[in-house]
Amino acid sequence: MTLTITAAANKAGTAKGIVYNDLNRNSTHDENEPGLEGIAVSNGREIVKTDARGQWQLPHDDDTIFFVIKPSGWMTPVNKHQLPQFFYIHKPAGSPKTFRYKGVDPTGPLPGSINFALHEADEPAEFKAIFFGDPQPSSIEQVDYIKHDIIEELIGTDARFGVTLGDIMFDKLELFPQSNADIALIGIPWFNVIGNHDLNMDADRDSDSDETFHRFFGPSYYSFDYGPVHFIVLDDVDWAKRNGKRGYHGGIDEEQMAFVKNDLALVPEKKLVCLMMHIPLPKVGNRRELYRLIEKRPHTLSISGHEHWHAHKYIGAEDDWRGEKPHHHIVNVTVSGTWWKGRKDEVGIPHTTMRDGAPNGYSIITFKDTEHVLEFKAARQPATYQMSIFAPDQVKAAETGKTPVYVNVFNGSINSTVKMKISRSDQWITLKKVMEADPFYSATRQREITGKLAGRSHLSGPIRSDHLWKGNLPGEITPGSHLIEVNATDAYGKTHRSRRIIRVIE
Repeated sequence: MTLTITAAANKAGTAKGIVYNDLNRNSTHDENEPGLEGIAVSNGREIVKTDARGQWQLPHDDDTIFFVIKPSGWMTPVNKHQLPQFFYIHKPAGSPKTFRYKGVDPTGPLPGSINFALHEADEPAEFKAIFFGDPQPSSIEQVDYIKHDIIEELIGTDARFGVTLGDIMFDKLELFPQSNADIALIGIPWFNVIGNHDLNMDADRDSDSDETFHRFFGPSYYSFDYGPVHFIVLDDVDWAKRNGKRGYHGGIDEEQMAFVKNDLALVPEKKLVCLMMHIPLPKVGNRRELYRLIEKRPHTLSISGHEHWHAHKYIGAEDDWRGEKPHHHIVNVTVSGTWWKGRKDEVGIPHTTMRDGAPNGYSIITFKDTEHVLEFKAARQPATYQMSIFAPDQVKAAETGKTPVYVNVFNGSINSTVKMKISRSDQWITLKKVMEADPFYSATRQREITGKLAGRSHLSGPIRSDHLWKGNLPGEITPGSHLIEVNATDAYGKTHRSRRIIRVIE
């Protein structure tokens, strides 16, 4: 437990408590443990800072989640699944009982004091964090895919915390406990964003759709500092019953937007602000209202999941972004790839290549002051596996000059440069970025369809890849075996290399 709760009830409509230094880390406010001044606490809309004795006070209704905004250099307790315990849920009557999946049990009368524990933590100016897009298991078998494909290689990581960017589940919310237990073995605190497949889908309104998420993870939006960075977790899945049918749109409700505004008012202007969400920012209906809150800041970054492809988007004036430079939004690689589809490999896990031709996996982001560097990590592959080259195994000498070579640079963007050369030639050919379907992905999918892969487990249809480059082989290549070498430099200045051998015949 994060909180110490006393028996006396507060005056209706007002909650109060203390944020304290949990010196012995027992999550109980002992007599010798001082209150902490200047710590932000929120009710999901308003934010107050604690006084000299660590005390805070906020209004509430009968459906309020109070939470502390973790400052840099401090950490909240975590539960047995490494989930940060920074909140107190006030739902006197509990969640609606009509939903398929259980929500929050009745919490009863408001406590006399809601006390949040913090303890000091070493948080360097440079640190790593892990980002999962859409693990999205729909069965315990797929939960097992995740632990073998991703989690086992991360145990012992030097990253400081992890984040799942929504679609923790694929509608099967009963799998939360096992998934959480597996991720906990990585051994670092783990934060969670709500996705459109993590909802109570029998709810008719957005405010009721997060009840099971609240039970396991707490508030669906919140913020915290780590080192020099301010992180804001957003709930941009707007669920409602419209025209007799339940469904979702990308959107941020008025109360959450008010929280973001109040939160940013306490964040120094030159601090890096990183927004974490599920639905990509360009698909959020009222995103321009959010733009107005962040665009004057010199250092902002946002990251999402949802799409099952990986991309770096630079949002500018074409979308009414009015900042001095484009806003960098990352659509993160997904753990589940193409929803765990594709032929199974020798250990029984589908290759589940994403629809843009990139492998499934996760991101590791290194933050340093106001800068960041994203590393794309393919599941169960060496860190050097950063691209695929598609070229024919055999080509006639007379046709080399019109034979295309495609290079899929998984972490590539408009700010990447990709070049190739043939055999021992000193001549590098600059490839052109194209928006096309990856032919390697298309060929793989067709093989699976032709081979009558069981059920609908073959790959989904391809999309135009955001990180694909194309160029023709040079003409007049002499017959024989030749090596294609590719150098790709990404937006962060990192150069990656790959090779492919082709055969030229008369």
